Amino acid sequence: MITPYFIENFWGEKNNGFDVLYHNMKHGQISSKELTDFIRERSVIEEAYARSMTKLAKTAGNFSQLGTFAPVWELFKGSTEKLAGCHMELVRKLQELIKDVHKYVEEQAKAHKKTKEEVASTLEAVQNIQSTSQALQKSKENYNTKTVEQERLRKEGATQRDVDKAGIKAKKATETYKSYVEKYALAKSDFEQKMEDTAQKFQDIEESHILHMKEIIQSYSQSVDETHVQIGEVQTEFVRNIENTSVEALIQKLSESKGTGKERPGPIEFEECNAAVATEGAKPRRRKPFGIPGRRKDKDTDSTESTEVESNTANGAPLGYYGAIDIQNANVPQVDDEGFCIRPEAVDNDAKENSFYSSSDSEDEDEPRKFHVEIKPVQPNNGTHQNRATIDELKASIGNIVLSPSTSVQMRRNQSSDELTKPRVPPSYELTNNDLLSLDPLAPFPAAGSAPSASTPAVPNRPTTPLAAGALVPPPRPSSRPKLPTGKLTGINEIVRPFSPPKGSGASPPPAAPLARAESSSSLSSTASLSAANTPTVGTSRGPSPVTLASQDALPIAVAFTESVNAYFKGADPTKCIVKITGDMTLSFPTGIIKVFTSNPSPAVLTFKLKNTSRLEQILPNQQLLFSDPSQSDSGSKDFWFNMQALTSYLRKASDQNPAASYYNVDILKYQVQSDGIHSTPLNLAVYWKCSPSTTDLRVDYRYNPDSMALPGPLSNLQVLVPVDGGVTSMQSLPSALWNGEQNKCLWKLSDISDKSENEGAGSLRAKFEVSSGPSNPSTLAVQFMNDGSTLSGVDMELQGSGYRLSLSKKRFATGRYMADC
Repeated sequence: MITPYFIENFWGEKNNGFDVLYHNMKHGQISSKELTDFIRERSVIEEAYARSMTKLAKTAGNFSQLGTFAPVWELFKGSTEKLAGCHMELVRKLQELIKDVHKYVEEQAKAHKKTKEEVASTLEAVQNIQSTSQALQKSKENYNTKTVEQERLRKEGATQRDVDKAGIKAKKATETYKSYVEKYALAKSDFEQKMEDTAQKFQDIEESHILHMKEIIQSYSQSVDETHVQIGEVQTEFVRNIENTSVEALIQKLSESKGTGKERPGPIEFEECNAAVATEGAKPRRRKPFGIPGRRKDKDTDSTESTEVESNTANGAPLGYYGAIDIQNANVPQVDDEGFCIRPEAVDNDAKENSFYSSSDSEDEDEPRKFHVEIKPVQPNNGTHQNRATIDELKASIGNIVLSPSTSVQMRRNQSSDELTKPRVPPSYELTNNDLLSLDPLAPFPAAGSAPSASTPAVPNRPTTPLAAGALVPPPRPSSRPKLPTGKLTGINEIVRPFSPPKGSGASPPPAAPLARAESSSSLSSTASLSAANTPTVGTSRGPSPVTLASQDALPIAVAFTESVNAYFKGADPTKCIVKITGDMTLSFPTGIIKVFTSNPSPAVLTFKLKNTSRLEQILPNQQLLFSDPSQSDSGSKDFWFNMQALTSYLRKASDQNPAASYYNVDILKYQVQSDGIHSTPLNLAVYWKCSPSTTDLRVDYRYNPDSMALPGPLSNLQVLVPVDGGVTSMQSLPSALWNGEQNKCLWKLSDISDKSENEGAGSLRAKFEVSSGPSNPSTLAVQFMNDGSTLSGVDMELQGSGYRLSLSKKRFATGRYMADC
């Protein structure tokens, strides 16, 4: 039993002990919430560390697999993955602990509310004794004043009337003073009794609170301690594996896996030629000529050979090793009068009958080959419910969005100057009401270009990139670029895979930022010199403008960065937000630049620096056109330079396919941006549903997040689509929304949102639905918006060296799969 410290130490003249104890109880709630924040922050740190360790493990797995040291990297990879797993397990335990603390905070709030009601009478007693004490003090002062006044008049010889009047006042003050003394005695007794009980109650609450907090801390410490034990075991295992990996074992493993054989070359002795045996019974033998389509018989003067009968030694083998050769019964092919082999018909027929493909080497090349092709019909769609993704699939699709490289370089047909100068809204954001209402929120929004309208001119097929990635040999670094320090590019995992298009990807990329013509190229001189200094104008747009290149003009190009943000929000818990951000970089070349490239045998190497890459997790360059130095160590930037031969070949091929175009867009690289959960989303969402048999209440809270953008800008074309089932009969919404009764979907169309909007871009969408067959089932809502002029990554481009200048830079991001659930 703990000493009743609260009963003994919270009295005092002013009787303020109750107020101190009550506020101390309220401080317990603050402590609980602060402990929750601490554990959550520790969880975030552990998760970030685990992700970094996972990335490090992948890096170790990508190191060179050549040499005797290669197996050791597998030990590093395995150990690092286990360490990452230990920290992720700690994250899981901390998340569970946070849930327990949340539950305790809620219970604590309920207990405090109940206690407040129970101690209300004590508060009245406190207020009573405080007011009585004040009144007693005033009556005492009045009593003393009146008594002194009466005594003064008596001593000064005042009239009897004045003395009597003073005596009456003194008597009345005396009675008042005595009554307050009695009231104070009663208030004091009541206050002491209730204060003792309340003080003990407050102490019991604090004891319980501290014990519970200690239990939480004990669970926290135990989780951390278990993680440290696991880390120690992993480290011990790693040390043991390194010790067991001896030098002999590594050398033996390389010898067994990369060995070329144990047989040494045998001796070769001189063999005399037996002319008599060699010439006897020899028959002419012909080699089958290499098949050329359209030719059946062409004599090969070098194909006639003589069959020699040698002694029973061949290829250095000992005598008698092969046995005697029967020349008469040997399988020697028959030849016709002209020396050509006669094909055995039976063998050919059997081969054709018993083989799916004809495998005869002497088959006539003029005859078409037969291929067996089986096409399976598409299975019919039995209902939309079969295509509706579950929430788990939705999370998986968001979490597993990866960079999808493109096999070929994109080429767009030129547009008019009027169309290029005015802002363009992609087709996916110009949907009519019915089009958007028909969207399934569990399916991705259509991306721009996925279904061209009837008025859009047909774009020719993209030309394939002229050279394969494997055939390219990186040229030396251009002399105009300084040599960077050696070392890996930290923080970026550059994927070296073919630039291929997405296959079966469910997520649609955002519409590419429209590139105007880099500059009119009709007047580009074929003899233009490429020695002029570079004057980049990154981040500004001068629009399409005609230019005539003099002998020292730099060639104009344009660049566009297009990013896609995919997010999934779960309720109002920010820790459950899943975010994936990807981006594309596109360059635009004027048609006239092709003439400059083709007329110059050694055009200036186009080199650029990709800036602000510290936030990029992966960079996927177009390996068919770009080179980079893997020894770059600057995590904030990365240098690339073009294979000018491949670029010229591609642009020439693009020009041949579409000679009317005045510029061509080329996909240069793709990248993935590091995400910080909900902090990386431009628009934070939280959804609340309240479903009853007759009504359904919906509230969607949103908040503009300027910190997610490199350059904060407005979110335009914002639309929110919510499916509501249960047989909606009527809808009331604020702000006003559209209802599609056929598809049971509610649509809000909002104006641009920015930090200059009302409430700094924060607000709510509310709707009340009356249903006939409720309750409704809470569904997943879909959101789309876009931003022109900024990116989420902040990545930028800067031209290096001379010969080129950046005439236009476009930046844009838009939503991919952007959804929220309750």
